[in-house]
Amino acid sequence: MAGKDDKKGAFAVNRREFLKSAGVVGAVSAVVTPPEAEAQAAGVRPVGPGEVPVSLMVNGKRLDLKIEPRVTLLDALRMRADLTGNKRVCDRGTCGACTMIVDGRAVYSCSTLAIEVQGKTIRNVDGLANGATLHPVQQAFCDKDALMCGFCTPGFIMASVALLEKHPSPTPDQIKKGLDGNICRCGTFSRIYEAVSSVKGVTRG
Repeated sequence: MAGKDDKKGAFAVNRREFLKSAGVVGAVSAVVTPPEAEAQAAGVRPVGPGEVPVSLMVNGKRLDLKIEPRVTLLDALRMRADLTGNKRVCDRGTCGACTMIVDGRAVYSCSTLAIEVQGKTIRNVDGLANGATLHPVQQAFCDKDALMCGFCTPGFIMASVALLEKHPSPTPDQIKKGLDGNICRCGTFSRIYEAVSSVKGVTRG
């Protein structure tokens, strides 16, 4: 409100008018500089929200897919490439059932965008066996009876492969640290430990 000493004809704005005008200015600013324009000004080319071409190198083979940028690596392989070995369990990056190996590192594929791993080497459990011959880690899991319901098993196997490729003869502490991102709700941890401890001579895939 205007003060009591304001002269007649002087400029005066009450609080309601000021807030209304500020809202109009903010709305105009949002219209003038949309996020797309800001991204282009920063030199970033936005993609999506529709399907875009994505090329992935999985188990030594190139996969050309058309997926939305929001699609995870897990869903891209399971739903678009029929590579269903790794399971979706928690879908929050906490249980490890979806673990795959990307450029030698174990990653949660349920929280990794497929579009972000283009140009990288991706391995999932479907590509471990050589025909009818199991990978040494897979064979060890069978020999030591290190699986029950099987949902966590693919993730444990991939995490174990990543561990053994980095540490061919891991210590107990290295095994625990290498697998601490994976959970078995059936409680086969002791058998999994035995299986991983029994594997020798794993070379980088």
